Amino acid sequence: MNSIHLIKGDNAKAKVDAIVNAANPKLLGGGGVDGAIHRAAGSELLAACFAMEAINGRRCGYGDAKITCAGNLEARFVIHAVGPIYSKFAEPQKVLVSAYKRTLDLAIEHQCKTIALPAISFGVYGYPAREAATVALSVCSQPEYSELEMSFYLFDEEMLHIWQGILDSLGYE
Repeated sequence: MNSIHLIKGDNAKAKVDAIVNAANPKLLGGGGVDGAIHRAAGSELLAACFAMEAINGRRCGYGDAKITCAGNLEARFVIHAVGPIYSKFAEPQKVLVSAYKRTLDLAIEHQCKTIALPAISFGVYGYPAREAATVALSVCSQPEYSELEMSFYLFDEEMLHIWQGILDSLGYE
């Protein structure tokens, strides 16, 4: 069974191989998780993001992920995952699944063993909490990701409770 943990806190403070950033397509920081990671990582992370080719201002498409150095974070990498804006996609679940799969595939490709994830597309992107948790935990519990130790960092008790209920329904204790 995959190793999945739920933690109330800030994933920018995690000591892991890769910290996942719930990014926007520009990859230049923003609010929420994205802003916290960029502030904690410092200028090296921003420079690494600026170095990526931008097409029409976007360095990463919706449902995709990119990997960079971690700057001042206690991680080797930051994986920037761009989930869907819930109200702007006909099938936001497919886009969110893709964002998580691409994230986990990059982690494995770069020999990561531990990864700190946020609730991608929750918050300003408007993805409902239960649906976001169901998608995230369903993807992360797939056998191809069993070598990863995954910790989801959630910002409050309500989110922790919602995610724990979904995790329990998938057979985790």
